Amino acid sequence: MGLLNSIFNVLRFHQRNWKAVVLCFITASVFWCFNALNKRYTTTLSFPVQFDFDRERFIAVRPLPSSVRINVTGIGWNLLRRSTGVRVSPLVIALDRPSDVRKIVGATLPALLSTQLGGFDINFILTDTLHLSVERKGSRLLRLEPDIADMLFRQGYALTSPVTLFPDTVRLKGPLTLLRSLPNPLSIKIPQRNIDDDFQEPVRLSFLNDELIYRNPETINVSFRVDKLVEITDSATLSVIHAPKGSWPFIERQKLPCRIAVPERSLDSLKMDSVRAVLDLSGLKRGSEKKIMPRLVGLPAYSRILLLDSVTIKF
Repeated sequence: MGLLNSIFNVLRFHQRNWKAVVLCFITASVFWCFNALNKRYTTTLSFPVQFDFDRERFIAVRPLPSSVRINVTGIGWNLLRRSTGVRVSPLVIALDRPSDVRKIVGATLPALLSTQLGGFDINFILTDTLHLSVERKGSRLLRLEPDIADMLFRQGYALTSPVTLFPDTVRLKGPLTLLRSLPNPLSIKIPQRNIDDDFQEPVRLSFLNDELIYRNPETINVSFRVDKLVEITDSATLSVIHAPKGSWPFIERQKLPCRIAVPERSLDSLKMDSVRAVLDLSGLKRGSEKKIMPRLVGLPAYSRILLLDSVTIKF
């Protein structure tokens, strides 16, 4: 029993003893770390890279590689600094003719990077290939035209004037291949939906690769008139033109029922007595029978034909 008490007394520490023990452990750990970090180790690290080329004349079409993985040997301090990102400068790869370089094989990188890796020896490159897409910049002046077919009006409303664009041209700068692929004139889409009133707003020019193209101007002013369409059911007098010489075409009726939609502002100018359903018989021969779709003339501008029957012509 006395022996056990003696052992417990040896292992029992007062508060001062504990402080001394902790300080010894910390000091020993620091010496161990310093000693360990002064040794050489081999490991794989990811190094940031940047590409040096004339950015006034060339532009990257796709994001360039941002890092390369390299197996290196070096002092522990250098490895620790690199792995923690402290004071890490990117490795620079110079491109003299950037538009001609589509890829850089990993096996060629040691010769390009060895002089920039101070304190490290390159063992091998883990990154197989760096893929690049850099093109020469260009400039192009394009005419603009509105995309009327894709305009989205509120039901019962329609365009009732020409679409005015100001300015009607745009100067574009960007990758030359991309600029050459754009049509001239360039169609401008109106993004607004359910349009039911006269329109006068700025519209931003947007493209598929928007971030690659600089445009001047960035927005254009678009204006046009919109009106409510009023439906009218009536009939129009049939009229024949370009009938074959010496023939007397037989027409089964003299008036043709129709349903039209007229802009509300134009109702006062509409006179159904002046509206005619014209049958053009160009190319028909005597003795033939054919169904022909007439065209209505005399309607106010921007009117729409909702219903109109074809007419059978006999000679």
